[in-house]
Amino acid sequence: MEFVRKEVNDIGIDETLRRVDETKIKKAIDWVLQKEASARLKVFVETCMRCGMCTTSCHHYLSHDNDPTYAPAAKVKQTIWDMIRKKGKVSKEDVKKYARIAFTECNLCRRCVQFCPFGIDIAYLISLVRRICCLIGVVPQYIQDQALSHMQTTNMLWFRQDEWLDTVLWLEDELRAEIKDARIPLGKRDAEILYLAHGLEAKYMTGLLTGMAKIMNVARVDWTMPDMDGWDYTNKAFYAQDHETLGKVVKTHYEVAFKLNVKRIVMGECGHAFRTGVYEGVRYLGWKDSPIPYIHGVQFFYELIRSGKIKIRKKIEEPVTVQDPCNIVRYRGMGKMIRYIVKATCENFIDINPNFEYNYCCSAGGGMIDAGPPWKMARIEGGKTKAEQIKDTGAKLVIAPCHTCHKGIEDLNQYYKLGVHVKFLTDIIAETMEIPEEMRP
Repeated sequence: MEFVRKEVNDIGIDETLRRVDETKIKKAIDWVLQKEASARLKVFVETCMRCGMCTTSCHHYLSHDNDPTYAPAAKVKQTIWDMIRKKGKVSKEDVKKYARIAFTECNLCRRCVQFCPFGIDIAYLISLVRRICCLIGVVPQYIQDQALSHMQTTNMLWFRQDEWLDTVLWLEDELRAEIKDARIPLGKRDAEILYLAHGLEAKYMTGLLTGMAKIMNVARVDWTMPDMDGWDYTNKAFYAQDHETLGKVVKTHYEVAFKLNVKRIVMGECGHAFRTGVYEGVRYLGWKDSPIPYIHGVQFFYELIRSGKIKIRKKIEEPVTVQDPCNIVRYRGMGKMIRYIVKATCENFIDINPNFEYNYCCSAGGGMIDAGPPWKMARIEGGKTKAEQIKDTGAKLVIAPCHTCHKGIEDLNQYYKLGVHVKFLTDIIAETMEIPEEMRP
């Protein structure tokens, strides 16, 4: 079937292709496929039987009326296989097509891997396409901007260090309306936990950071946050496959932890950042393992509730379902922890179907939402299957323990009129937990 798509203008792709020459394109392809790619490339390309077992696993394929050009194997055939077949001598139009497929038609969710009889990791192959595009400079403009912000400021939103400090001090003052003598420690040495925040929580979603601080205070956690650059756990360079910036950001997080001599790093609710922090970034830095335990928010909340450090006052009564973020469930198996927390805080839990590692991606992950407004409809149209899955539960509240899932499902809710609202686990716990009388102002 012919590859037919609506025209989308993105200066990060279109303007770069006007300036670049085909010699640079071939050089980037040869470098990645011959020097950077691991043995997996050869194994996967030579093992694939074109059997089609992966086809119906992809939400993009299902959401586009079974258009075969959206099938996982077809995406590989139209990108990596095409480059190999042409020995790197590809046209600018070819590269534009590669970029569109790699950045806006694959979420790197790896659901297809669950159905491949040989376990071929198509997300890895598409990541190689993104890496090639990155070296050429053909990356959606919004992703480029965020990656550059990480390079310059180690956060995703060009947030200055003094703005970060002012924000935390203001939030601490606000929190004291709920918790007597509440503290959000900055730069405290020898604490048990270094908490890293999401860039959005410092600029647009400050209530989420306040909610986490509330939980920390009530649970009497020995914690701190950075008083220096490196407080933002996000790593949008991962979406561009900008390995150099990705590694720099991860290294900064661990260096902050070393300087403050903490025992563990805890991050909030995000999928890609956990993935970069515990294995993608660590691997690019040449380390065997994380030098300090790096804990996701789901693991941390599970620990607090299970140990009794957080007690639930009153459960939420409306029907609730969950989203399984790909990078912490399909990649890291935290699905049972998520459900333990939800059942502890919610009265009427309706599990989604299929669930756990077979759950559908939110269609915003893997950088699709970060590709910005030009590509919004690409992810919303690709998320039709996710929207139908949520609607089938009959739930009124969707708990999504990942910033990308949260925003992606909010957009699907608005477009497909699902009649739900979306919350983080942080919101749920801060809302339902018991605050001891002695801590009330």
